[in-house]
Amino acid sequence: MRPNLTRRSTPLSAPETGEGCPPAPPAGDGRRFRPEVQGLRALAVLLVLVYHLDERLLPGGYVGVDVFFVISGFLITSLLYREATGNGRVSLVRFYVRRVRRLLPASIVVLVVTGTASLLLLPITRVADTAWQLIASAAYVENLYLADQAVDYLAAETPPSPVQHFWSLSVEEQFYVVWPLLFALWLPARRLWRSGTAVLVALLGGVFALSLAASVFQVGGATAYFLPTTRAWELAAGGLLAIALAHGRLPAALRPFLGWAGLAAIVSSAALYDSGTVFPGWAALLPVLGTVAVIAAEDSPGHLSASALLSTRPARFIGDVSYSLYLWHWPVIILTLAVLQRDTLGVLGLVFAAALSLLLAWGSKVWVEDPVRARGLVPDGRRALTVAVAGLAVVSAVAAAGLVQVERARSAEFDSGVHTGPAALGTSTPSSGDLLYPTPLEAAEDVPVVYDDGCQAPHAATEPFDGCVYGPEDAETTVAVVGDSHSTQWFPALEELAREHGWQLLIRTKSSCAFTDTLQLYDGSPYQACQDYNRAVVDELLQAEPDLVFTSSSIRTDPAEAEASDAEAKTAVAEGMARLWREVAAAGTEVVMIRDTPRTTGDVLECLSANGDDLARCDRPEVEALELGDPQEQAVGMIGENAALIDMSDRLCGEGTCPAVIGNVVVYRDSHHITATYARMLSEDLGERVSAALG
Repeated sequence: MRPNLTRRSTPLSAPETGEGCPPAPPAGDGRRFRPEVQGLRALAVLLVLVYHLDERLLPGGYVGVDVFFVISGFLITSLLYREATGNGRVSLVRFYVRRVRRLLPASIVVLVVTGTASLLLLPITRVADTAWQLIASAAYVENLYLADQAVDYLAAETPPSPVQHFWSLSVEEQFYVVWPLLFALWLPARRLWRSGTAVLVALLGGVFALSLAASVFQVGGATAYFLPTTRAWELAAGGLLAIALAHGRLPAALRPFLGWAGLAAIVSSAALYDSGTVFPGWAALLPVLGTVAVIAAEDSPGHLSASALLSTRPARFIGDVSYSLYLWHWPVIILTLAVLQRDTLGVLGLVFAAALSLLLAWGSKVWVEDPVRARGLVPDGRRALTVAVAGLAVVSAVAAAGLVQVERARSAEFDSGVHTGPAALGTSTPSSGDLLYPTPLEAAEDVPVVYDDGCQAPHAATEPFDGCVYGPEDAETTVAVVGDSHSTQWFPALEELAREHGWQLLIRTKSSCAFTDTLQLYDGSPYQACQDYNRAVVDELLQAEPDLVFTSSSIRTDPAEAEASDAEAKTAVAEGMARLWREVAAAGTEVVMIRDTPRTTGDVLECLSANGDDLARCDRPEVEALELGDPQEQAVGMIGENAALIDMSDRLCGEGTCPAVIGNVVVYRDSHHITATYARMLSEDLGERVSAALG
């Protein structure tokens, strides 16, 4: 399954940005310009463009990136193979000068313009992440940045930046670093053995096989979508095709059929795949092999061939501007949405974004890309290095300006007389956008200390960590905290109670892992590590015999085995909860569950940043915020004695609404977690309800 990193639900795909030079001509063919390849580029970039404008129009349009990866591998391998066989060597300096001349000028312009526009148009809550992604994109490590962010549980709801589409350009640049070195290794073998080409094919084939295996093995993982190790096979497929076509062409009678079959494979994958498709993995073979087929068909005879369609003037025009069109379209979409303060573009916004993207792409092609290539502005390695360093410096300067802007906005100080939090419930005193604590900029980082202490078990953990104990060693009362991050969010309140009563807190929480023995889903796959972890925690609790077990879990906990209805799925989760809790309660330990917190909107912090003069625009009706049933409510009724359920919803909602700010304190740090500050301010209420529940 693809990672959740774009406009609320969609991942990003980028086109091939490789060498504009033509591929090596096959034996007996003096052609170097391949108009059908330009048309294939046009198809790929249009798939991506339509997909990003509105995913519903083409749910699998992200396969355009795979088309471009194959094209890039084909073109670059053709170039290197032609140079190696013609000159007997490969000039790395010349190769990288071409890369800089072809790619850097347009990308620097887009990054600088996009970064400047982001400072002016994006909410301050998004500026810091965008600034860091600007630098990562300029250094062509954006894919590694996003891979790291993908496994960061606290960054799960980070909104998309206007430059995160540079991830696939980063994959290609990393490919450009390695690929020429393979040819440098191969050349000595070519001189020694007559079967030198077979050695090269073996090298490229090895990359293909190992990378495909990594893609299949890691698919569904948080990072698999972005890593070069899981994408290199797609580029290698184009490379193997380039070697094959350099030694012969397919029969003319076969090529028209192959061309149409390839186009059908690409288009069908774009139409049939969606955000739930496990990708890349085996699923990527369909668009990859389709692209290989179209390129292998070459200039198929006949006016009704696929190559004839791809060689039309409109297709070639879009292909010519495909690099710049890709560079511009995503920033245009993201910044337009920011200005409109909407999640979707609508018909007029869609037309505007598409037209502006195409206009900017044409302008970049005419005034940036073509002049640099035509005038030889990057003639040698020294000049290429200068351009690269200067480009990175300029982009970094724009990013630094954004980071300075962010630091200036970190100015809030807590004042108990102003920041009253839940004490303001039921009063008529309104909150002020100028007095918020924490600020919308800092609220996302207002998390319990257990995260910094490494006491929130990550997704892969199957055993609880040693230690992670807070409070005096000789405490008379031990409270174990178990469950997922919705249990962890109450740690600040429990910590206050522990200080007051001399408790010891034993933290045994795990990300996305509700305290149930029902096998759950995580990122679309069975979460066996969670089930194993919960079993280990119960075994530890039965041995440690704490006085109280405190737990809470996300309402949105799905069982791995499909149920007939949502109600039946919740019952299955509740039964698994009851089985674990019953074991703990039977040993004499009290179990206290807290109903899951209301859910607010996903962009609550952006909303607060943009609507300081009318904070009520960021509230959510109580009937919507609490619309989902909590399986914990069912589970507590299944256990009997030594178990109680606490509901804190009235301290988060009131008078039919669940505010984003209460008593000048920001309640939420994302759509479903409360801030550590607000949780801490609920400690007295929580303590009273725990005492009442336990008698």
